[in-house]
Amino acid sequence: MSSTTTESFPERLGRTLRDGRFTAVVLLLPPALVLFSLFVIVPLAESGRYAFFDWNGYGEPADWVGIENFERMFGHSVFHQAVWNTIKLVLVSLLVQMPLALALALMIYRKTPTNAAFRLIFFLPFILAEIAAGLIWSFVFDGNYGVAAGITHAFGGEPYFVLGDRTWAFVAIMTVIVWKYFGFHMMIYIAALQGVPHDLVEAAKIEGAKTLDVVRHVQIPLIKPAIMVSAFFAIIGALQVFDVIIPLTNGGPSNSTQTVVTYLYTFGLSRLKIGFGSAVGIVLFVAAVLIAVFYQRFSNRAVST
Repeated sequence: MSSTTTESFPERLGRTLRDGRFTAVVLLLPPALVLFSLFVIVPLAESGRYAFFDWNGYGEPADWVGIENFERMFGHSVFHQAVWNTIKLVLVSLLVQMPLALALALMIYRKTPTNAAFRLIFFLPFILAEIAAGLIWSFVFDGNYGVAAGITHAFGGEPYFVLGDRTWAFVAIMTVIVWKYFGFHMMIYIAALQGVPHDLVEAAKIEGAKTLDVVRHVQIPLIKPAIMVSAFFAIIGALQVFDVIIPLTNGGPSNSTQTVVTYLYTFGLSRLKIGFGSAVGIVLFVAAVLIAVFYQRFSNRAVST
């Protein structure tokens, strides 16, 4: 027969003081709150205020315009293109990048020297800085000197500039995005797959399950939390793409490759329209919050089923 004792509040408080947790909270929490407030809360609040001014960033904002910045933004055809491009990045990240990363992870997750070498090779693009990756691929797509030039020359064609074509420029950017980040998601899946009990996989094979059946009914269900985390990173990353696009196209040709972040930079910061840029930033922040809330609800439901 077991008995349970209910610990009173003074006893819990005394135990907390003795084990040092209270001291740790008192010492570590205030600096963290100060830093979070200075670099997150205050900038967000200031951005929300600037969004209602026509302000160039110098002096104190005084030219109140109300919701005019938001009206200009939502009525701007380039903003519509930027939103659509951002949605395409999200879709490519979810429907191409993640399945590719999962397929590779399933092939090389076992701990062998050969698989370790392949992991390093596939993960290297993620280590490379975004600006450097953009510059490298800008030379690859160059119609005069790059790989594209070599291909067209080999077939006797005229120089073709992929990044100067409104139809194919953003396809090239999406290709670079998939190449750059699929290794990150692959490593998430590899870590999760290595945690799947080997006995379950062997038992499924003994029962006659084929490789695809094992993947579908054993491995994927057990790594579902990792897949949800990967999806969250893919969506948030697609919303924030900036460093890769600037060296590749700088939003061109004719603003056909703008995303919401590059639109904010091009039509807000670079033109000293800080109020307008702040309005774009507020819309992006609200979209990110809504996605985070939706993800939290969806992931909790998916993991629990």
